[in-house]
Amino acid sequence: QTQLVESGGGSVQAGGSLKLSCKATARPLSTYAMGWFRQAPGKEREFVAAIIWSGGATDYADSVKGRFTISRDIIMNTIFLQMNALNPEDTAVYYCAISTTRGPMGRVSEYKHWGQGTQVTVFS
Repeated sequence: QTQLVESGGGSVQAGGSLKLSCKATARPLSTYAMGWFRQAPGKEREFVAAIIWSGGATDYADSVKGRFTISRDIIMNTIFLQMNALNPEDTAVYYCAISTTRGPMGRVSEYKHWGQGTQVTVFS
């Protein structure tokens, strides 16, 4: 059974950095993409970044372009999210997910496997 475990969340002052990790066990052979999403209190889950597992192409939400970088370690079945220049609007629970369908990488419904999430809090 596929499991995703996120780590690396925490509290950081505005302008600071954090690096999230997400390790997949029993990753589906049909993995198309892995992505990061976030959900703030009272808001819907939103796309942050994604990476095509085989080719490495990436996509980002406009709100994080130039500040966040997604990467992967194929051997370790792990993806990362380097987050720089954090601001309070980035505060949310961050989830990683796996998509096995070749749909839009930013669409929540494309992802069928989800982690439990890790809290990121940015204070001013």
